[in-house]
Amino acid sequence: MFAVVIPAKNEEKSILAALTTILRLPVSYIILVINGCTDRTFELARSIPDPRLHILYFTEPLGIDIPRAVGALYARHLGVKGALFVDGDMSGDIYQNLLHLITAVESGIDVALTNCYPYITHRQKLANLVLRFRAKLNRELDLLKTLGLATPTHGPHALSEHALQVLPLQAIAIPPLTLFWAKKSSLSIKVTTSIPHEALHSPRKHRRHARLIAETIIGDCLMGLALSQNTPLSRTLGKHELLGYHPERRFDLLEHWEQSLKPQDMFYEQHVIIPGPSKFI
Repeated sequence: MFAVVIPAKNEEKSILAALTTILRLPVSYIILVINGCTDRTFELARSIPDPRLHILYFTEPLGIDIPRAVGALYARHLGVKGALFVDGDMSGDIYQNLLHLITAVESGIDVALTNCYPYITHRQKLANLVLRFRAKLNRELDLLKTLGLATPTHGPHALSEHALQVLPLQAIAIPPLTLFWAKKSSLSIKVTTSIPHEALHSPRKHRRHARLIAETIIGDCLMGLALSQNTPLSRTLGKHELLGYHPERRFDLLEHWEQSLKPQDMFYEQHVIIPGPSKFI
């Protein structure tokens, strides 16, 4: 019993293509975490008559990576044996790659990753800086030789049932921390598939977004380095605090969501769950 978790915010141009690929997978649940949408993502998703599709609809934006943790919590609540994470803008035909990730977890891997990096031949200075910090964290964790630059931040990845149980929520909501806690918890971590970045068919974003994403990832890596060195958590590099999109992460809504799933007698008969900003209906 496997689940796919799909974060989606304003993905009306790609969500049906992404779901077309995912619907072919041998999984029991497809958990679509729609949040802060102002387009037709929700309507398009609801048009798919597949009982495996569970839509978690948040009226407010959850912020980057928080939907991943929201979906992971729900998957854990459903008692799945593993969860695959695929962004709602990944509209490329990556079926075989996703199947490899699922198979890897079913064969005993706890954290199955995708390698997207060797295929990027001409990198911008900003991209090179981001990769330097990813390499630095992987090296610090003694994972560089086995993982290279692979990280849960980039590309589809999958977690085992055991990983879903032992990883702290922050480790899922801040992807580089997944590697720290996985290593600390003696989980098996492996790159199990490779996808050229362009094959994901993720849309190109504006320059400001690229800068903010870079700051977010570098700041996340700095937090991972602080954890591994047993120093206070920090996103500071020199005189600069690299926040990026980090302040928009709604850890408060994630906490509310966790509390809402705790009652043992809770059972969702509907596939659409609509939480409001401060309570869940």
